[in-house]
Amino acid sequence: MRTTFSTLTQLLLASDRTIGLTDLRFCATYGGIPPGYPCKPVNDLRIESLLRHAELAHPTAPVHLLPPPREHPALYSGASGPVEVLPPIACTGTFHSAPLDPSHDPSLYRSTLTIVWFQHTPTLPTATGTDPPLHTVPWDHLARDRRL
Repeated sequence: MRTTFSTLTQLLLASDRTIGLTDLRFCATYGGIPPGYPCKPVNDLRIESLLRHAELAHPTAPVHLLPPPREHPALYSGASGPVEVLPPIACTGTFHSAPLDPSHDPSLYRSTLTIVWFQHTPTLPTATGTDPPLHTVPWDHLARDRRL
């Protein structure tokens, strides 16, 4: 299925569905975080904050997190536990595709999903350029049709 609207980039999912990225926000993973060190509690709070922001910014789209890779460098552990580092760039992207429901007119409906993920550089995503990869998103189970 090809998308028929303007996008920043298009990705082909493992399910053979094409999705188009129509909105993308980059931010520093640890930007605005109080001084301290990256650890699991801090990272979990940061992820929750990103998810809440995505839900508020895109209220008509369901939000999904691609679980980020978490590195555990051999550094001194503080009071909050061992050091745990997420990739430096947090991304929030809204994707659209053809409707999920075959009875929906493609000129009136499209499926949508907002995804939060992390990556090492501020570049447009590609099907193989994120970890975990965007192309594995189970679109048909997560996205929702909405009328234009």
